[in-house]
Amino acid sequence: MTAVQDERSPVRTAPDPSPAPLSDRLRRAVGAPVRALREAPRRPLLAASAVALVSLLVYAVVRHFVHTSMVDMIVYRAEGAAVADGTDLYALRVTEWNLPATYPPFAAMLFVPTTWFPVPFLRVAITLGNVGLLALLTHLSFKLAGWPRRELRPIGVILVTGLGVWLEPVFTTLRYGQINLALACLILWDLTRPDGRRSKGVAIGIAAGIKLTPGLFAVYLLITGRIRAAFVAGFTFLGTFLLGALVLPDATRGFWTEYLYDSSRVGKTWIVDNQSLRGAFARLLHTADPGTIATLGAGLVALAGLAVSAWAARSGRWLPRAEAWGVCCAAVTAVLISPISWTHHWVWCVPMLVLLAAEASVEHARPAGVRRLRWRAVFWATLVAFLSFAMWAAKPVGQAVLDMSPWRQLPTSVYPWVGLCFLLAAAVRIRARRRSAGAPLVRLPGQRDAGGPDTARGRQQAPAAR
Repeated sequence: MTAVQDERSPVRTAPDPSPAPLSDRLRRAVGAPVRALREAPRRPLLAASAVALVSLLVYAVVRHFVHTSMVDMIVYRAEGAAVADGTDLYALRVTEWNLPATYPPFAAMLFVPTTWFPVPFLRVAITLGNVGLLALLTHLSFKLAGWPRRELRPIGVILVTGLGVWLEPVFTTLRYGQINLALACLILWDLTRPDGRRSKGVAIGIAAGIKLTPGLFAVYLLITGRIRAAFVAGFTFLGTFLLGALVLPDATRGFWTEYLYDSSRVGKTWIVDNQSLRGAFARLLHTADPGTIATLGAGLVALAGLAVSAWAARSGRWLPRAEAWGVCCAAVTAVLISPISWTHHWVWCVPMLVLLAAEASVEHARPAGVRRLRWRAVFWATLVAFLSFAMWAAKPVGQAVLDMSPWRQLPTSVYPWVGLCFLLAAAVRIRARRRSAGAPLVRLPGQRDAGGPDTARGRQQAPAAR
């Protein structure tokens, strides 16, 4: 029996009071992929490797013939050069689109090493690095969902890495040379660590220091009862701010008092590239500035999304993969409520799809008499949405998108619709599991569990096979 938390204690892993020395942990981490490959079934592993290799070769050919600007990589390199040369970070403009720096000073400091290499080398290195990060994100997603069986995970990682480059958010991340996969790996690595680790939350704080949106995961830790990890994330973020203020005082002052609030530096809200709720509202209302309506809508979704994520995480006794549902709901909420979420910010589609695939797999394994089609249909619909490039196919010229009818606008906001449906599906899933187990839908003040005392040894999670 696996010890996990109940509704009052959302910890998914037992505390680790005496972690192994760092050298031993590094040795195990380096050797783990080799051991996993040795334990995987040989023929399926070779078949998956062949499929992945063919897919990546086709991707390389397509990449050669489409315009792969890696424009964001150019901006990152310019930010690093501004820090190294002592020039005005937020006055720079690069590329033919005159793009400015939009990240906090701490992020620009991390970009300094990119100035040590020529751009052609960076194009190759960052592309290969992002493919490696896709593999890591897939591994972390499998670990979060607890699926598939351990010996099959190397096969899954290879397949998703090879075929995942065709998911639009991943494809666009590779095309622009973005850092979204790195941020997602930082966050998911932190969230899949044992809650007893004193350093849990550090990676989330660093990610928030690079790009502010990941700070929502500190809120997720807080509302799911992991108070220490939430404060660690908050203090780590504060440390990134202080480091930036120490090294780049003028840039720090400018960013936090002026540039952060100037959305025109980031881009136009209404264009189809923006797959946030605010972007969807702008297109639906035929206006470049959706104003208060979009703000209220995003606020309501923020409250609802965080509530569902906390509800999921605190339902581990009845809900299989409760933590995975909670994390994915928090991630979807973050990209929905951000004023601007470019399509490549939706790389969280990888853990979403892994979670839905796990639900579909369990559903398919049931006896034919009680088998339903729900999660398999949800998985395939979500997969098609992220493979569709629908917003680009429906993109009109210039501002014509603001004149499109609501029905014609549906493909231009495909990710917000997917995100809202995902949150709704999560809420329905949690409610159904609780009701089928005869559990209260929510915990009332002073209400006790029917299962007896809250002890770490007595806590159990719903079996994943249910």
